[in-house]
Amino acid sequence: MNKYICMLLLIVLLSSIGLTGCQKAQGNSEKEKEPVSKEEQANQNVTLNVMTNRVDLIENGVFQKYADQFAQLNPGVTVKFEGITNYASDIMLRLSTRSLGDVLLLPNNIKNEDLPDYFEPLSDSLFEHIHFADFKAYAGQRFGIATGASTTGIVYNKQAFKKAGITQIPTTLEQFYAACEKLKRAGIVPVYLNYGAQWPLMTWGEDLVSYMTGNADYLNNMVNTDEPWTIDNAWGQSISIVKTLISKGYVENQLLTNQWETSKKELADGRAAMYLMGNWVINQIIAAGAKSEDIGFFPFPYDNSEKRFSPLSPDWFVGVSKFSENKELAEAWVKFFVNESGYVDDSGFLPVIEDKQPSLPQFQQFLSFNIEFLERRVPDDLLLEIANTAQIAFWSGDYIQEWIASPDLQKVFTEYNRRWKEARTITES
Repeated sequence: MNKYICMLLLIVLLSSIGLTGCQKAQGNSEKEKEPVSKEEQANQNVTLNVMTNRVDLIENGVFQKYADQFAQLNPGVTVKFEGITNYASDIMLRLSTRSLGDVLLLPNNIKNEDLPDYFEPLSDSLFEHIHFADFKAYAGQRFGIATGASTTGIVYNKQAFKKAGITQIPTTLEQFYAACEKLKRAGIVPVYLNYGAQWPLMTWGEDLVSYMTGNADYLNNMVNTDEPWTIDNAWGQSISIVKTLISKGYVENQLLTNQWETSKKELADGRAAMYLMGNWVINQIIAAGAKSEDIGFFPFPYDNSEKRFSPLSPDWFVGVSKFSENKELAEAWVKFFVNESGYVDDSGFLPVIEDKQPSLPQFQQFLSFNIEFLERRVPDDLLLEIANTAQIAFWSGDYIQEWIASPDLQKVFTEYNRRWKEARTITES
């Protein structure tokens, strides 16, 4: 059995990207309207409202292509998309108002036990031959289905490397810094952090510390200590790498500005060289003007050791709003979107349908390195409860932004440890 097939089999065992807690909705005093059946919808014009983080696919017409295909299968149906740029944080505000449209991505900051307050259970038939089937389940019901799978690494422009005289892919942290220096001297932005966009910083936080130690339960084990953040552990190591990149001028200018869309064009044109990001961003860079053969993908060399870990995890989960008046049709869209639309390939994800091979050529390059894939763990309920009590928004990037900006990392760690300790005491009482 070759290495590629082994990786495909391993994907079956992936676990979910960690998620954090959320307050339950205040009862269900509002009278819910009787949902309209699919047969009734066929005799009238229906608008299905879908909320997404993929603003780019709305703007370039890809989502409209999906909507047109769906309308052919369901005459009289119009699918409208609402793109939310900072989805991870903004969607939490929408939960409180129950303004969730018909179909949406399940928020990062919500525990599985809270899902029934906001989402409609999905039919079991949707999960036949699907990976991650039970990751968004509670009390025997499933509320979300994965839209794709991914790993995290360095996405880079080969032409930028060539212009800077980089002939070998860096496999240690020192080699990585040396490559950054060559890129800087060549007038190329070595690494785009997307500090101003905020959410991409999670790749340098929870994402990186989840796998760099080789301990898949690293985050969950934080519940056992009053001081999870120290300079000499994985958290300190990851943030220190970012601060080093900034201090040496290896990152973009105008850090405070949200340059997410601009950064993709910069990387596509070779004016910037690297992202630390999931493989899903590769097709976005190609859509921004890069040739596929000019974009590569390798594991991030976060230290100087020979052993390298990389994560395997599902991306966002999609589900049906509990408050939708078109629940049956909304579920039909979910099924179509995951199984038939082509979104997985268009977005550069690894497939969630069993036995389907990934089409992303850069994934083959990634597999050629000495790596061990680490399966994600579902976050422990206690971890989410402590984080919520401490008002630490995991997987949002906002507090990572604060840490990076702090002139004294130990001082800010001390403050967050204080909040963590107090939260642990409250949750244990």
